[in-house]
Amino acid sequence: MNEKYKEVERSIIKKYRKEIWSKFVRAIKEYKLINEGDKIAVCISGGKDSFLMAKCFQEIKNHGKINFDVKYITMNPGYNKKNLDLIIHNSKMLNIPIEIFESDIFRVAEKIGGTSPCYLCARMRRGWLYSKAKELGCNKIALGHHFDDVIETILMSILYGAEIKTMMPKLHSTNFEGMELIRPLYLIKEKDIISWSKKNDLKFLNCACKFTEEASIDENKSKRKEIKRLIEHYKKINPNIDINIFRSVENVNLDAIIGYRTKNQKHNFLDNYDKNTNN
Repeated sequence: MNEKYKEVERSIIKKYRKEIWSKFVRAIKEYKLINEGDKIAVCISGGKDSFLMAKCFQEIKNHGKINFDVKYITMNPGYNKKNLDLIIHNSKMLNIPIEIFESDIFRVAEKIGGTSPCYLCARMRRGWLYSKAKELGCNKIALGHHFDDVIETILMSILYGAEIKTMMPKLHSTNFEGMELIRPLYLIKEKDIISWSKKNDLKFLNCACKFTEEASIDENKSKRKEIKRLIEHYKKINPNIDINIFRSVENVNLDAIIGYRTKNQKHNFLDNYDKNTNN
């Protein structure tokens, strides 16, 4: 068991170099996620994504060219003992020095979350993580959202939100001055994370909230699950569908957009229509 973490580390930079490590480094560079002197709180929920992110951070911290500091934090929002023990077990096995702190998010979300406890839970988690990171002297928090999360968000916004937007690779916090959120797994596909975890015979938490434990949330009615199935369907027709969805928000043609919004101001194509006479 003491050598297990070394096998896992080797698999990231060797067997999964193309699928995981290279894409992690590319996202860091392309989106300028880590700067000299940063102190980053790597947030570990207990799932495959956040644990992989933590291992990638250890690798780039030890062998990268940027001088930065890192803290590995895990919030306990009310996990049962079995799930919390699994997180602790995995952190020790993978040689990740996590700091666990307590919150009562599950209890509050259950009490006042109504029919949308997941939405409230996610918002509250973010606030608690920012607060803990700031307490530790960090200027950034890192979350484990991956490529599939990004493209699913794009489609959900179009189909259910009536707007075109995506999950950004980094964001300035609106409530915690001087803090940023970064997503270093931004370019890594979920299927490769799953393959990595299975290849290393690792068992992680999926969704460990009490609502799914009690079957009080019907996953078949989940909009994200629905979008995931939709993408899988169209990938059978066109294998590049996922890449095309991702690139669509990199190639927005404002000359062919009826309207757009920035900094809470709406703009319409008619604003400059008569000025653009060279069609």
